[in-house]
Amino acid sequence: MKIGLLPRLIIAIIIGICFGLILPQWWIQLLATFNGLFGGFLNFIIPLIILGFIAPGIGELGKGAGKLVALTTTVAYTSTVVAGLLAFFSGRMLFPSLLSTGSTSGNFENPEEFLQSPLFEVNLEPVMSVMTALILAFVLGLGLAAINGTSLQKGMVDFRSIIEKVIHYVIIPLLPVHILGIFANMTYGGQVAMIMSTFIKVFAVIIVLHIVMLLAQYSTASALSGKNVFQSLRNMVPAYFTALGTQSSATTIPVTLKQTKSNQVREKIADFVVPLCANIHLSGSTITLVSCSMAVMMLNGMQPTFTSIFPFILALGLTMIAAPGVPGGAVMAVLGLLQSMLGFSETMTSLMIALYLAQDSFGTATNVTGDGALSIMVDKLMGNDVNSVEVEEEESSKTA
Repeated sequence: MKIGLLPRLIIAIIIGICFGLILPQWWIQLLATFNGLFGGFLNFIIPLIILGFIAPGIGELGKGAGKLVALTTTVAYTSTVVAGLLAFFSGRMLFPSLLSTGSTSGNFENPEEFLQSPLFEVNLEPVMSVMTALILAFVLGLGLAAINGTSLQKGMVDFRSIIEKVIHYVIIPLLPVHILGIFANMTYGGQVAMIMSTFIKVFAVIIVLHIVMLLAQYSTASALSGKNVFQSLRNMVPAYFTALGTQSSATTIPVTLKQTKSNQVREKIADFVVPLCANIHLSGSTITLVSCSMAVMMLNGMQPTFTSIFPFILALGLTMIAAPGVPGGAVMAVLGLLQSMLGFSETMTSLMIALYLAQDSFGTATNVTGDGALSIMVDKLMGNDVNSVEVEEEESSKTA
């Protein structure tokens, strides 16, 4: 029987804590050595992930019905940014009392001071810096969206497929071992109780924020369309639970489409908006990423400010475009942003991965359910202009 990623992560955390309590120092150093090698590989692959996801993703957005693409992208990006701001202001209001001095995690210092060092290190330099990869990806993506050529686009799509396979067959399978090593090291250093307490508190806040965001999305859709908020949400419940199990927006597309159409969204709109939003609308994942990153920063004595988090939120909405259809794709796509914009260290990145992946299924379910609300909004905002989409699509196919 195949065990899902979330159960494997939970098992890895439990085993890691047990190992940290019973194993001698040299075993912990051995695990730290693996973590060092794996962390080095992650640093190497991060620029390639950014280039492989963003460039072809933006290029693909330039195809098809122009007005519908622009409207859907604007609504999806706005929703993602609003979700990030909701997470930031909620975190600023709640986290100081949950994680501040005097609470369970109040006296937590930089965890790297307590970690055992690896037995040896291998210096694996990335082929380019994170910012170089980000700028190059945007230049290539916007260029691909502007030209009629397909050769480079196909090449970038093939490159994305290679990176997806590296994530699916190398990074994802080894992540539980990496997390096991981190928690073993943390436990050996006497810090795990504080971290686990933080996990539970952050998880509770994130789930509540997901619910608030869905209510806000469907209330907005209802205000525009006149549909009943709770009936529309009820119709999307099968999509929510399907995404909860698959942890993939792409895999859930057939169910999302069916349930979106049950909300009386025109078929042409639903068939276009739902698959597109599966790649570009990540409000639930954004809430999780922003909340988890703020918690990790506070654990390390860093104060997340609006001036540091808001640019990060704006970049999230673009960087996660076309994140792979594998569990944890969003956090893999933004590892570079965490390092370059928020100053995350290797240990902070590892904690972030653990926090995010444990919540990944709930974030994905929120993304998918929110796609139904966005479809209602786009359907209303397009009005009778939807009739022009077919003409534009036919002309686009003839050109291709």
